[in-house]
Amino acid sequence: MNAKTKLVTDRIRLRCMEDRDQANLFGQLFNDPDVMKYYSGLKDKRQTCEWVNWNQRNEKGYGVSLWIAEDKRTGEFLGQCGIVPQQIENQTVMEIGYMFARRHWGNGYAQEAARACLDYGFNERQFGKMAALIDPGNKASIRVAEKIGMHHSKTIRKWNKQIAVYERKSYN
Repeated sequence: MNAKTKLVTDRIRLRCMEDRDQANLFGQLFNDPDVMKYYSGLKDKRQTCEWVNWNQRNEKGYGVSLWIAEDKRTGEFLGQCGIVPQQIENQTVMEIGYMFARRHWGNGYAQEAARACLDYGFNERQFGKMAALIDPGNKASIRVAEKIGMHHSKTIRKWNKQIAVYERKSYN
């Protein structure tokens, strides 16, 4: 693995975001109404640049961020998945986030990448608990969280809407 690669699964390489990733993020995720259905709205190119910068700051400050998910064999862009700090009721919780390009939905990539992030967070980073913050209507994301062993713990108000919090405690 090179320095930018964070995790590798059977089919996926997760690597740190770079400025060059803005085109794929914008074109395949942030500008697709189906992908962004459960978020606050589409992102423009400036917001996409800010997103990459935010993830680069998280990587430097916390050693985790949302990472670019690529096909391990071909290098094709699949989406993003990783771990980011979130505030939940005045506590910082490490969240597993995942978002994949629509053409890759239904292939198990989100579950495979999210499970790798969960394992990394618990085994390598020693996080005691991890969460997924999900719009209650996003049944596909809820299924991913449940398949990696997360359980609904509460519903909170965040980002000006109701958000379901799925959590899992460390394996240890």
